[in-house]
Amino acid sequence: MYTNNKYRFHPPFFEIGPKNYIYGPDVVDLARIADEAAEKYKIHVIFTAPYVNIAQVAGATKNLYVFAPHMDAGPVGRGLADVLPEAVCAAGACGVMLNHTERPLTIPTLIHTIGRARKLDLMTIVCASSISETSAVAELHPDLIVSEPLELIGSGNAVGDGFVEAAMKAVRSVDQNIGVLVGGGVSSGEDAYKIIKAGADATGSSSAIALSENPKKIIDEMLAGVRQAWDERIQVQKWVG
Repeated sequence: MYTNNKYRFHPPFFEIGPKNYIYGPDVVDLARIADEAAEKYKIHVIFTAPYVNIAQVAGATKNLYVFAPHMDAGPVGRGLADVLPEAVCAAGACGVMLNHTERPLTIPTLIHTIGRARKLDLMTIVCASSISETSAVAELHPDLIVSEPLELIGSGNAVGDGFVEAAMKAVRSVDQNIGVLVGGGVSSGEDAYKIIKAGADATGSSSAIALSENPKKIIDEMLAGVRQAWDERIQVQKWVG
């Protein structure tokens, strides 16, 4: 179980990030679908909502962990168009995603921003696009890490077992208490199943869900895959142990 001062979080978990593929009411509709699936499969689901939808999503759901897609580290005061951490909290988010490949941060800025999040009891999920970067991010001790090869993001070609194993080793060798999400190109329930079966705490998907003609079906398939793989891993551990 991964905890900060306010939230308790345990694997398996799943992250859905609609990015800017959809907007307005469609974001809230997708969140409601994810909320139902999270309850059905008893899986912690992070929903990384666009800023303008954070309050709506938080108010319309009860099982999701609503995260902001980024925030800045500045204090209350001047800073036109900066994303204020206190405003992220006030909107209803319980966490923030940092260092996504589409919004990268320098290490000093990342350290400062993680520190701001901790003071506000915001969970942090920090992205890394290689094994070496995954190791470096682990040294900053965020709550969660997203490890996904840059070239696979949005590709529809899911990451292989070798990367999953290397990412888990890179993080566990630094901090056993960091949750590890391995993603990149996840587009089916089978992809989700394989990643969890290979040893990850979590996986996630953006475009495959947001652009699907039937998002309910694909979310259900992915969370079912996560639940099945995790339960099989637990059963094996019981046999071995």
